[in-house]
Amino acid sequence: MKLYCLSGHPTLPCNVLKFKSTTIMLDCGLDTTSVLQFLPLPLVHSPRLSKLPGWVSKDGTINLEKKELLDLSTIDVILISNYHCMMALPYITEHTGFTGTVYATEPTLQIGRLLMEELVNFMERVPKAQSATCWKYKEIQRLLPGPLKDAVEVSTWKRCYSIQDVNSALSKVQLVGYSQKVELFGAVQVTPLSSGYSLGSSNWIIQSHYEKVSYVSGSSLLTTHPQPMDQSSLKNSDVLILTGLTQMPTANPDGMLGDFCSNLAMTIRAGGNVLVPCYSSGVIYDLLECLYQFIENANLGSTPFYFISPVANSSLEFSQIFAEWLCHNKQSKVYLPEPPFPHAELIQTNKLKHYPSIHGDFSSEFRQPCVVFTGHPSLRFGDVVHFMELWGKSTLNTIIFTEPDFSYLDALAPYQPLAMKCVYCPIDTRLNFHQVSKLLKEVQPLHVVCPEQYTQPPPAQSHRSDLMLELQPPPMPYRRCSVLGLPFRRRWERIQLLPELAKSLVPSEIKPGISVATVSAVLQSKDNKHTLQPVPKPPPLPPSKKRKRVVEEPPEVLAPKPLLSGAVPLEAFLAMLHKHGITEVKVEETADGHILHLQAEDTLIQLEDDGTHIVCDDNEPLRTALRDLVLRFLMKF
Repeated sequence: MKLYCLSGHPTLPCNVLKFKSTTIMLDCGLDTTSVLQFLPLPLVHSPRLSKLPGWVSKDGTINLEKKELLDLSTIDVILISNYHCMMALPYITEHTGFTGTVYATEPTLQIGRLLMEELVNFMERVPKAQSATCWKYKEIQRLLPGPLKDAVEVSTWKRCYSIQDVNSALSKVQLVGYSQKVELFGAVQVTPLSSGYSLGSSNWIIQSHYEKVSYVSGSSLLTTHPQPMDQSSLKNSDVLILTGLTQMPTANPDGMLGDFCSNLAMTIRAGGNVLVPCYSSGVIYDLLECLYQFIENANLGSTPFYFISPVANSSLEFSQIFAEWLCHNKQSKVYLPEPPFPHAELIQTNKLKHYPSIHGDFSSEFRQPCVVFTGHPSLRFGDVVHFMELWGKSTLNTIIFTEPDFSYLDALAPYQPLAMKCVYCPIDTRLNFHQVSKLLKEVQPLHVVCPEQYTQPPPAQSHRSDLMLELQPPPMPYRRCSVLGLPFRRRWERIQLLPELAKSLVPSEIKPGISVATVSAVLQSKDNKHTLQPVPKPPPLPPSKKRKRVVEEPPEVLAPKPLLSGAVPLEAFLAMLHKHGITEVKVEETADGHILHLQAEDTLIQLEDDGTHIVCDDNEPLRTALRDLVLRFLMKF
């Protein structure tokens, strides 16, 4: 069993597990932090950005070196844990020769589709007049200004996929429900479990009849809107692959929500606007729920809230219709009937309005001061770029970062100098190191595999041993482009006996409650299932050869030799030898048993736990007689 590690980002994993002739990809997260190396894409003309000089390369010869750890066309299935970890799916399913199946829950599929469509929309509505690729080659990259000059593996950076790629990729997804068992080629069984992180988010159990691997990615024990995490099903795992822990282990989500609300209120009261760069699904549901409870007490009831995204309407609707994937408290509201999320009431009372973009109705209905939720959190594309240009020059306005995926200082870099206030309130509800240590003590896997970043404190906090995994035995770390041999071997396979073969068996009891029978059969293996079948009878020989039938009968239909069981007791065996006239016996004790030297007969008998050996040269009658004496103490079956 091997694990191929294709991603160096712990919260955007992509690993491939080879298990019982099945190749399984675990997630396909898309690391978009490379967009921070580029200038923003404004929706409307920006004089400031347009005046920046371009860069012109010198002519030169280009050599492209390509390395590949694994042929992605050999992947049988892809298991998706949550919608953030499937954003690279079109690159894999559409451009590698992939012919397998993708498994995901329905909310993961539908919200993942929204995020992909939003990304494509952000890119395609601001087309570039020119495209360039030669700068990615090392000979040119080293001539570029920083930070591109120092960027790692830019040759692997790709252009954004198209909406056609998205639709084709998602057509390969097969929907599954929590605790639903799915057979893969008869070899292994995969089962999604609730991970408690987001709508439809899953951990996965991958097991055969005798081995069990748990994949824990993006999980949460906090009480938020998704179903709670299923912990008990993770018990008795041979290997637990752990990834997707919180990116903010020192930030308490409840404290961050409090800071978010208080900073928002201070800005609005001072007559300023609040900009919240965020994804169109996930934390925004919790932010809106928190504000629902907060705005009346803070006298902000007249402040308009705007949610701007190409998929804003669909995101808000999906959160209300996936009732069975919500926590019990929100599920119960559906049967009252009440909307599970309070943002439905905010929309009905016109306190929250949503728009596909800044154009159209928004431009005529927009009023200030206000709060705007929009993307993208990187501040490089999407409607957020327009608001940064619009509000960045006023000290009254505030931008509040809640998504932990991007460095907020790097995100703000192209907009400097910036007058608006900046507040960093990263909200990450995934497991922290204390929670995961407690979880692992409860489920007790034999081995834990995790990114190497989890086995050492953060570089900026090297003294914080509490910000790492300390387990016994120590976890097995992996890094990008590494291959791990997982620390257990398959020892058993399940084999079925056909009824007619089972009827022919004659068991012999060798111990109380334990019986053994010899079997002569044909083993058939098909679709990773193994069956013992009776040996087919040979066809009858022609009449002229009937006299030779016994000689020519195939050996496999002859009765098998009996097997022996038991032990030869030393004292009783010596008495038996003496009774048969063998009296001069020298006994030597060894590490495995005893050696009997029959001095007059010049013969050795080795009595060991797993066998008995008679060494007797040129005296076949004596060897046969000794063999028969040994057989008196053993059982045949």
